[in-house]
Amino acid sequence: MSKLYIVPTPIGNLEDMTFRAIRILKEVDLILAEDTRTSGKLLKHFEIGTHMYSHHMHNEHKTIENLISRLKAGENIALISDAGTPAISDPGFLLTRACVENGIDVECLPGATAFVPALVNSGLPNDKFVFEGFLPDKKGRQTRYLALAEETRTMILYVSPHKLVKTLAEFITYFGEDRQISVSRELSKMHEENIRGTVKEVVAHFEKTAPRGEIVVVVSGKIITKDPKKSKFSSEE
Repeated sequence: MSKLYIVPTPIGNLEDMTFRAIRILKEVDLILAEDTRTSGKLLKHFEIGTHMYSHHMHNEHKTIENLISRLKAGENIALISDAGTPAISDPGFLLTRACVENGIDVECLPGATAFVPALVNSGLPNDKFVFEGFLPDKKGRQTRYLALAEETRTMILYVSPHKLVKTLAEFITYFGEDRQISVSRELSKMHEENIRGTVKEVVAHFEKTAPRGEIVVVVSGKIITKDPKKSKFSSEE
């Protein structure tokens, strides 16, 4: 029976590619790549000669019907993104859902993704957390912040480097300058950096040192404490 394989790729360090991922990419009939130029370098490094087909956010709605037909016809297909696990802030959800709806097997390999190491090395509580990905650029951004301001779980966000300082300034507005955060950039790469502290402290760092590379921000949740003078819970920042 044909199958769609969701195959994570390294977020920076090629040594994070698994043996199983390499085998699957060599065995399938077709590889769906977010950017064939970027993925071409990865496949060349691991001597993978499987044919690639472009599959990204701008064409995924149009290509799904054809891909489902190919899977039903017996082809095995692998989906990769430029880096990390497909469908995590990258294309993949629509095709996966279509496969499920059509009774086509989907197998997701474990592997690299940026938010897990950022969360674990942040030093912030990770027993419960919420992954927010990229916040809306304009419409809905304030509404999202107002909701997150009440979130008690640790929050994980992806932020573009040129928007980091502005985003951290917004954190001060909605979360307060003393909220604990951790900013991880270039995870798994040579220049990996993890800056931890209050929002105020981290803003000061990046105002002096311009941020570069892929960035993950981890934010502590709102602290809820029980006021001994009251019967209900009250919040403290």
